[in-house]
Amino acid sequence: MSDGPVNADDLDWTDYDHGDRQFRRKQLGEAAGGEDLGASLYAVPPGKRLWLRHYHEGNEEAIFVQRGTGTLWLGPEKEEHPLEAGDYVALPAGEESAHEIAAGDEELRLLMVSTMEEPDITVYPDREMVGLYAGAAPGGDAAERSLSTYLDATAEKDYWDE
Repeated sequence: MSDGPVNADDLDWTDYDHGDRQFRRKQLGEAAGGEDLGASLYAVPPGKRLWLRHYHEGNEEAIFVQRGTGTLWLGPEKEEHPLEAGDYVALPAGEESAHEIAAGDEELRLLMVSTMEEPDITVYPDREMVGLYAGAAPGGDAAERSLSTYLDATAEKDYWDE
């Protein structure tokens, strides 16, 4: 249950720095007591990128650009789309929503929302990798997860093998 409104200015940023993937995040949905809908505010420095290109098999996401400019690569063919303040992007579950985002010449500020369904499979097509989550959805409370792992997407084992 919600404790009432949460003001983004009252929340601390969490910093992520992985080379060219650098951003700050405030988890608004979690702070407000959200259970089935996640919402995060992101600040991406000029020329930096957000998460690895991915899509979800079990969750829908959406992006609202608050300020700045950037580039969105969307779908299996990585179609390039410019982003600017006021743009909204719906990302239904599935391969057509594979996406990656980079900031332009100024900070890119985004509000991203997601359904918080679990279990979920997150597919990273450029890395031939999948993320498997159960117990809590991606972006949810990691301590509640009974499964949280990344695997090579081509790893196979016969059902009957011991």
